Formats: sequence, structure tokens, C-alpha cells
Amino acid sequence: MTTNTSEQQAVPFWRDERYLQVIIQVVLVGAVVGFIYYLIHNLVTGLEASGQPLTLSFLKQTAQFDIGEKLIEYSRASTYARAFLVGLLNTIKVSFLGIILATILGIIIGVARLSNNWLINKLASIYVEFLRNIPLLVLLVFLAAGVFFKLPKVQHAVALGKIAFLTNRGVFVAWGEPTASWPFYVWALIIALFVALVVAVILIRQGRETGRMPLYWLWGTVAFLVVAAIGWIVITLATPQPPLRLSLPELAGRNFKGGTSWSPEFMALLLGLVIYTAAYIAEVVRAGIQSVSKGQREAAGALGLSGFQTMRLVVFPQALRVIVPPLTSQYLNLTKNSSLAIAVGYPDLFAVGGTIINQSGRAIEAISLTMMVYLTFSLITSLFMNWYNQRIRLVER
Repeated sequence: MTTNTSEQQAVPFWRDERYLQVIIQVVLVGAVVGFIYYLIHNLVTGLEASGQPLTLSFLKQTAQFDIGEKLIEYSRASTYARAFLVGLLNTIKVSFLGIILATILGIIIGVARLSNNWLINKLASIYVEFLRNIPLLVLLVFLAAGVFFKLPKVQHAVALGKIAFLTNRGVFVAWGEPTASWPFYVWALIIALFVALVVAVILIRQGRETGRMPLYWLWGTVAFLVVAAIGWIVITLATPQPPLRLSLPELAGRNFKGGTSWSPEFMALLLGLVIYTAAYIAEVVRAGIQSVSKGQREAAGALGLSGFQTMRLVVFPQALRVIVPPLTSQYLNLTKNSSLAIAVGYPDLFAVGGTIINQSGRAIEAISLTMMVYLTFSLITSLFMNWYNQRIRLVER
């Protein structure tokens, strides 16, 4: 006698795996949300009980402290919000420059580690192993206290011609000062950028059609420089003076005047972040290049491609798919490691936030703002790198 399946008793929902998975997830999410709510409620209640309710109104108060290095106007009469903005811009400055320089140095060291030249290979290996086994904080303190703060005084500065001077007060270098014709040249630079983008887009489309991607970034840069040079010549001939006037640093009394200067704190932080992060980027680059099979190089050599062409057209495009994901982590680490600037006296976001906390007593609000800024930096960097990774990934059929 056969039993009809429709007559079989249905499985209860508390024993059905489909329902159990949903119930467990709902309970887990509810527990996490409840725990977070408890923490926030406890924090707000505690602050109100102590007479310090959670508020950002303190940012309108007068800061009453100086900041040694700033990109915008700031004085002791400025608000905490202005001081916070100064620290934010200082962090962006060192992080942006650090990412660019660390990427360039890391690629060079990574390729050098795969060199057939014994000396270059070993020097690159020593560089990587040495810096990866030193704490970044120790490296920053050494560069600040043992290198830049130990440079000669202003009166005995180390001169690199008339262009740069190395002192314990900072590095003074020649710089361009805008003249009355500079606003016109800004428009020339905008046109040059537009032309460079058009050239790059045209070359990219041609590369996709022919299957051989040209050096669009190189030719785009050349187009930008050519148009910028033409604009410079035209404006110089049409106006009494060029858009920029070269300002050389000159010793005047106990300090230099003219040009621009980079403080020893900034130089120590930037150099430390660059050489430290470059060691990790070098390993990422080396691993990415080694992930490309040897047959690819042999096939490129059989086609008559040179070593440079093989690396540019065959190896590196394939290696990028392995390089980009861990490279994103190194960019995030560099940005977050810039918070160690407080150890060398550079007024970054975290250092300025600490001063605001000491004066205002608003630790929760200031730390929360600092955390949100670093989180925003990380999310923006991740979004950009993920977008780039999607563009270069292999599309499977």
C-alpha cells in the first residue's frame, strides 16, 4: 500500500531550515541594533546627567590656539570649526602626496625585486625587508628627531644651488608667485585639461577597436603640456609679465624669504609614510607580476616585443587585476597612518582634534567627527579603486 505524498504531514516551520535561517538572521540583527541603541542611549543619558548634552555648538567657539602649518587663513580668533578644517586639509595634503609618491616608489622597487641584475635585486629586497620590520611610529620619530631636526641652522643651511636650502626650520625651495596675468592662464590650463581628456578618450576608443591600447595617459599629458605652453607664450607676449614669477629663497636675517617652505614635521611625516608604504606596495606589485604566467612573456618575446613593451602591453595589464585589490588596502593604511603625525608635531586632523578636546572638553563629539572624516576618506578611496578594478577585471563568458 503506497502513501500519497499529499497526505503526509507537512514539516513544522520551527523545523524547516528555510524558516530557521530567516529567524536566526532577524534575531541577530535585532540583537545588534538593540545593543547599539543601548550604548547610544547610555552615552546620551550620561552626558545629560553630567550637564554636557551631546551637541556640536562648541564648534562656533573661539579656538584660542595657534596652528603652525595651514593651507587657509587661520588665527587664534578663529573658531574650532575653522581649526578642524585646517587639520582636515593638512591630512588631505599629506595623504594625497603620500599615495602618489608611495605608488611610484613602490612600483619601482617591486619591479627591481624581479630584476636579473643581482645588485639591484638584492638592494630592493633589503629595502623591503628592512622597512617592513620597523614600526612606522619608530621610523617617523627617527626621521624627525634624527634627520630633519638635526639639519644645520638657517645661517649654515645646506644649499642645493640657489633653488633649495635644507635647514632645521624646514626645506626652502624656489616657487612660482602668481602675477596679474595668472587668472588668464588659469583658463588656458582648463582648456589644456579639456584637450588632454579629449585626446585620451579618442586614443582609448582606437585602442579598443584595434586591440592595441596606446599610451593614452602619456599622449594626454603631452597634449596638456603643449596647450599649456602655447597659452603661456601667448599670455606672456600679450601682457607685461608672465603668469608666474620665479621666487628664489634668500637669507634675510635669521630666516629665509621668498620661495616656499616645507616644515621639518611635514617632511618627516611625508617621507616616513612614503618609504614605509612603498615597501608594502612593492610586494603587492611583485606578487601581481609573478601571477602572470611565464608563457605570456615567452609569447610576447616570440612576437618581437621588447622588454618594456612586454611589461606595458602584456604583463602589467594582467598583473593589475591582482595588484589593485591589495593596493587599495595600502592606500587606506597610508591615510589612516597619517594620524601618527602627532608624534612628530605635524598639525593633522587627529592632532588638531586632540587640542580641541583639551580646550573644550568635548571628547565624544570631536572624536566622532574625526572618525567620520577618516571613514569618509576610506569609503571614497575604496569606491574609486573598486570602480577602477571593475574596469580592468577579466569578463568571463
